[in-house]
Amino acid sequence: MKNTKIYYKRKIKFKDPIMIVGLPGIGSVGSLVGEYLKNELGAKRFASLYSPHFIHQTLMLKSGYTRLISNRFYYKELKANTLIILLGDTQAGTPEGQYEVNEEIVRFFKHLGGKTIYTIGGYSAGSHYIQNPRVFGVATDKYTKNALSKKGILFGLANGAIWGSAGLIVSFAKKNRIHGACIMGETSVLEIDANAARAVLEVIKSILGVKINLENIDKIKNETDRMIKELEEAQKSVQEGPTRKENFPYIR
Repeated sequence: MKNTKIYYKRKIKFKDPIMIVGLPGIGSVGSLVGEYLKNELGAKRFASLYSPHFIHQTLMLKSGYTRLISNRFYYKELKANTLIILLGDTQAGTPEGQYEVNEEIVRFFKHLGGKTIYTIGGYSAGSHYIQNPRVFGVATDKYTKNALSKKGILFGLANGAIWGSAGLIVSFAKKNRIHGACIMGETSVLEIDANAARAVLEVIKSILGVKINLENIDKIKNETDRMIKELEEAQKSVQEGPTRKENFPYIR
């Protein structure tokens, strides 16, 4: 394999498709949101992307089989649109790979008749745990920006650069005259931030006009809140100089 390629598992007739990209990144916000949508809506895989720019690994499955590292496209028919969800094990590891893979993703989506792409990511906002995360955005055009502002997404407050697929896909979307936006949940110190993902899911529900049960992600969020609280209490006890030996909880 010399180039990035996309293979169909099944051919689908799409109805004004919208794509949500949930690939690995800061706080695993994109992955959490994408996987949660796929599971809650019952989306089915219809294509897979393979690239020599992905890490050279083969995954071992519980079934006893193996599969190559990949990105995978899922679909779900909604009332007015076909929702496409892009998930994956990894992103390309080099600048050249990032450009090739993400341009191919946008080209593929355009071929399907797609006109709107939302990438999901995390926005790093410091070293402290954020209890009530905000949702930031950057858009390709005024129409998209105004529409998403009405959903509570904050524009013009985030700054800096967007690394990887979350940013490049939006840029290639703009180049191809596809409406697009990067939607980012405010996150900080956690490798897996369910709190930020939940904030983004609330917005995505409104954008898509779908009902999604958030009970499962609430369980993860509440467990994270509990662990953070215990860690803070343990650190406070250490700083105050405990007079007796105690077993302090920790996070790995």
